[in-house]
Amino acid sequence: MPNSKVLLVANTDWYLFNFRLSLAKFLRDKGFDVVFVSPDGEYRESIIQNGFQHILWHLNRRSTSIFFEAKALIELFRIYKIEKPDLVHHFTIKPVIYGSISSRLLSIKATVHSITGLGYIFLSNDWKGKLLRLFVFPIYKFSLSHQNNFIIFENSYDRDVFIKHKFVKIERTSIIQGVGVDEDYYGYSPDPNLEVPLVILPARMLFDKGINTLVEAAKILKAKVSVKIALIGDVDPGNPSSIDVSTIQNWESEGLVEWWGFQKDMRQVYQNCNIVTLPSLGEGLPTVLIEAAASGRAIVATDVAGCRDVVKDGENGFLVPPNNPNALADVILDLINDPAKRELMGKKGRSIAEEKFTTQIVNNKTLDVYKTLL
Repeated sequence: MPNSKVLLVANTDWYLFNFRLSLAKFLRDKGFDVVFVSPDGEYRESIIQNGFQHILWHLNRRSTSIFFEAKALIELFRIYKIEKPDLVHHFTIKPVIYGSISSRLLSIKATVHSITGLGYIFLSNDWKGKLLRLFVFPIYKFSLSHQNNFIIFENSYDRDVFIKHKFVKIERTSIIQGVGVDEDYYGYSPDPNLEVPLVILPARMLFDKGINTLVEAAKILKAKVSVKIALIGDVDPGNPSSIDVSTIQNWESEGLVEWWGFQKDMRQVYQNCNIVTLPSLGEGLPTVLIEAAASGRAIVATDVAGCRDVVKDGENGFLVPPNNPNALADVILDLINDPAKRELMGKKGRSIAEEKFTTQIVNNKTLDVYKTLL
């Protein structure tokens, strides 16, 4: 098994660098030859500077063109044929589908897929989402059904959905909760004594993340208390759930929220806020929540898959129903008015992060999966 070649494949170099670099370093230390595969982007050089090979794959995550998708599939097949990996690990929807097909054609015995949340296709009830389901579900069933596939889910709910649709068999699955958190980097700090309490929502600017719900809650909160609410993250134009920049700017001009955009050092952001919220419609296992917990911050999230795996209601934060700005405003207001409660919840969150969600725990579980396949 040492010296085995592992390909980590995703639809962006941003994803690989921000969420799988720790795993890659861990595997390298164990003697694996780790290679990244993704389209080009601003993180490619950072991957290379960390001592890893990066292979360009000309995939367009926004494309729906049959010609360009077939071209991307053929290119990935050729990459696998040249590289001759012992194991491939796919992340995000197109790499999972195209990677599975390529692995099957080349008889790569160790093929791992990580399902990191159900996303727009599963969560949306609009016509576009329903149409995509008609197209994508049969492809999922075909691509994941082969005996060489092993699927890692981040929570039991997502796995149950895939089993219900007969995409996978339970004996070829495992649950590994998220990508883990570096508990040393995201160290505990006491709740800051700010003149105006700060609530943050760290996420891509997507409706699926419940950002519009927080905006509605902000209207309620600002009528009752002095509070600053900040949205932390970039827009994602390639996602069907993306929020237009103009919409966010309108919210800002109305004084409801501040938009800070992407922040490179989230550690400082967590240390300087009082409450972290994620009123999402559904998650795999949200990294921002385990980072917030490790940092000692009280959390307000929705009672949905992924979020409820991190937040224990009444212990390290509160869970509220999705799409319910009144309930969201109520619990945020409770925490704003009770610094002692925030402090206790922050300490409990730190304990939960150390016990369940460290990178060491997650990486070892991933390695265990690899060992069973190689």
